Amino acid sequence: MRVFGLTLTALAILCLAEHGFVSGKEAAKSNATKIVGTWEVTKSQDAPPGSTVEFAKGGKMKVTITLEGKTLTLEGTYKVEGDKIKSTLKQGEMEHSETIKIKTLTDTRLVTEDEKGKIDEFKKKQ
Repeated sequence: MRVFGLTLTALAILCLAEHGFVSGKEAAKSNATKIVGTWEVTKSQDAPPGSTVEFAKGGKMKVTITLEGKTLTLEGTYKVEGDKIKSTLKQGEMEHSETIKIKTLTDTRLVTEDEKGKIDEFKKKQ
């Protein structure tokens, strides 16, 4: 009888662990799906409002910044892992990689926090 009770307890723990694991994978998929599109900066300490970040299917990204009448476009790659975006942007021979945290992601709003604690807010254009 004791073995049966232990077996049921172990089975319950495995079911709960599996449920948590699946939910985490579903959340990551949801973020990866929701982030696809073009996002416009509405508030940032570093990027001027109107700058855009385009997250394309397949992990490609493009950042466009217009400052003092000059437009700079950077291209790179990204990967969504749970509530994190790992990105690498290239400018000529230089590469810049960072991991930012997704604080809020809806169909129309994105709020991120970088490794230094800076917050950026975006609205979805497309």
